[in-house]
Amino acid sequence: MNLGRTLVIAANVFREVIRDRVLYMIAFFAAVMVAAAVLIPEVAASAESQIILDVGLAAIGLLGLAITVFVGTGLVNKEIEKRTVYVMVAKPISRTEFIVGKHWGLSAVLLVLVSSMTAIYLGVLTARQIPYPNSILLASGFQFIELSLIAAVAILFGVFTNSLLATMLTFAIYLVGHFSRDLLTFGVLAQNLRLQRITEGIYLILPDLERLNLKNQAVYGLDLLPTPLELIGDAAYGIVYTVVLLAIAILIFSRREF
Repeated sequence: MNLGRTLVIAANVFREVIRDRVLYMIAFFAAVMVAAAVLIPEVAASAESQIILDVGLAAIGLLGLAITVFVGTGLVNKEIEKRTVYVMVAKPISRTEFIVGKHWGLSAVLLVLVSSMTAIYLGVLTARQIPYPNSILLASGFQFIELSLIAAVAILFGVFTNSLLATMLTFAIYLVGHFSRDLLTFGVLAQNLRLQRITEGIYLILPDLERLNLKNQAVYGLDLLPTPLELIGDAAYGIVYTVVLLAIAILIFSRREF
């Protein structure tokens, strides 16, 4: 894999997505945060600070997810549907460089998106004199890792399915990934060996996205945060899982005939 060619593809993806969608998302998030900071204290009897903290982190996650899924599923699929992929693979660009470049470009977009929304979020909190823990930054960092992983899922499905199906499957992986621990617990409580094996298989195969979800811990107290060693392990889990997904996407894409 040639790093220079991969970065060129990533830069093209970054410019295209930033120009088309991200600036609108950032402006929308700013409007949501200002509205929440003004309205929530008027309707909340108490704990308005924690509600605003929750709303901000949830909005960052949901808006980031929307960009990740709707852009990621089309990064490769649209190239195939428009047949522009024929031009790409005819050039001295390997399919590995093509997939990795697409993911790097989208991840760079997500980094800008999460960083900008986090800065706006903290700015609104500061302006409204709402205290917030430094762990908010840690939660935002893990949100970026999670979204980068979901971007790899979206690209994987976009390699071999149409955009609509890839979008639905990516959302399904996101939802199941956040409830996989509950499914595992349900399998144990059901006391059904076959069901327990199925839920264990789902838990082992699909990503455990709750390992990358620190929103509740950041809002409700530092004492709930995992230890530094656990945080490093969880971050490594997300990165390794992303690499595995990209490797599968590259394998499938390399077997397609263009």
